[in-house]
Amino acid sequence: MIQGLHVLLFSQDAEADRAFLRDVLDWPFVEDSASEPGWLIFRAPPTEVGVHPADTAHSAAVHLMCDDIEATVRDLAARSVPTTPIVDEGYGLAVQLTLPSGMSIGLYEPRHASPLNFVSGT
Repeated sequence: MIQGLHVLLFSQDAEADRAFLRDVLDWPFVEDSASEPGWLIFRAPPTEVGVHPADTAHSAAVHLMCDDIEATVRDLAARSVPTTPIVDEGYGLAVQLTLPSGMSIGLYEPRHASPLNFVSGT
């Protein structure tokens, strides 16, 4: 059966965004040198998937989650990562952060129930 989720970020500066994931977010990685040197595949934090209604087809979004948005934004600022101001979105406190390529991704402190808080079988 399904054993994982592989997320693709399409970037205009893949090398810089890979360095961001490696050096700023400190995500562990392997190098897939069979594809090409420098092709890094990262171990992301635990994941949850939500399906939201939409008027357009074939859409997806990436949002990182944290336990303390204020502390995380301060840490990102110390690493020169630009973010938008913190906004209360109802489902949580959220910002957008900008990767070196200019790509923007969400970051939020969730207020909703999460399957990440449950232990399998309980």
